Amino acid sequence: MQPTPFLSIIVPVYNVEAYLAECLDSILAQTFTDFEVLLIDDGSTDGSSALADAYAAKDARIRCFHKENGGHMSARQEGFRNSLGRYIAFVDSDDWIDPAMYERMCAAAVTYSADMICCNYTAVTPDKQIQRQDVCKPGFYNRRELEEQVYPILLYSGSFFHYGISPSLCNKLFRRTLLEKYLFRVPLSIKLGEDGLAAYPCLLGASSACFLADSFYYYRSNGGSLTHTMDHGRLAENRLLFDTYDKLIDLAAYPCMEKQLLYYYAYQCLLTFPPIFRGERTAGKNDRAAFLAECSYPPVRRAFRGIKTGSVSGLHNRAYVLCIRHGLYRLFRFLLAH
Repeated sequence: MQPTPFLSIIVPVYNVEAYLAECLDSILAQTFTDFEVLLIDDGSTDGSSALADAYAAKDARIRCFHKENGGHMSARQEGFRNSLGRYIAFVDSDDWIDPAMYERMCAAAVTYSADMICCNYTAVTPDKQIQRQDVCKPGFYNRRELEEQVYPILLYSGSFFHYGISPSLCNKLFRRTLLEKYLFRVPLSIKLGEDGLAAYPCLLGASSACFLADSFYYYRSNGGSLTHTMDHGRLAENRLLFDTYDKLIDLAAYPCMEKQLLYYYAYQCLLTFPPIFRGERTAGKNDRAAFLAECSYPPVRRAFRGIKTGSVSGLHNRAYVLCIRHGLYRLFRFLLAH
């Protein structure tokens, strides 16, 4: 019988031949060794599939699975189904991690018997590295402390737009039994914002969590394979994203989340509406109808009526808020052109 590892590290793989070796080498260089790695080849068409098999052949801790392309969350769910560990971690295949990451995080899991352990991360661009830090103070939080100190700033810290706690799955460890409750409730068609649909409900469902001050995870910010193109399909994704949050987060149990969700919905619209509608060469009736339909969609309408325009950063963003709030399509188009 195969021994049960303490940690399962799930790595979705899709057309990342240029980065995969660096990612896997950083995992194998961990000072903590009681782990398994599950490589989920999500229908790669480059050399990623063969490279994943080669790494699995060299190290018994690595298992490789091949599946038809189903998207990032589909690969993560497949990885979970095949995992054995008591705790679960995720690494994106174009990123890399510090050698001490899992030693420190797993030590915290053991010391505090915490449901979740979170660290900070560093965003890496071709020009610079930017360390991203969670708003809450480092340390251990029991359930009462989570409710009092973390949940009120979980998704929106009060500054537009800064998460209180990063939505990423990759800078966190999850107790297996906790993650299992929420990971499979994330719709597979969502390609932007899907991490938060698992991470935030897990935090709300956790009995305890530990936040580390260290930045152990390195996120490669580039135009690579995981970038999602902004088009009209994103509007449908926005709706599904908002509807899913409405279903997953019980506002009666967590009233502090209501305002946070409003600002998050507004942020997602401000992130997606301008590039989508700017991409249209001509402003026709269909384009106008699509804009007005999104403005009147209940979660969007609720968000733009509920947020304060002055709390939104950037003059153009504030103008966009007014346009979306009142359905001012012509002014919106004018602003996109200037």
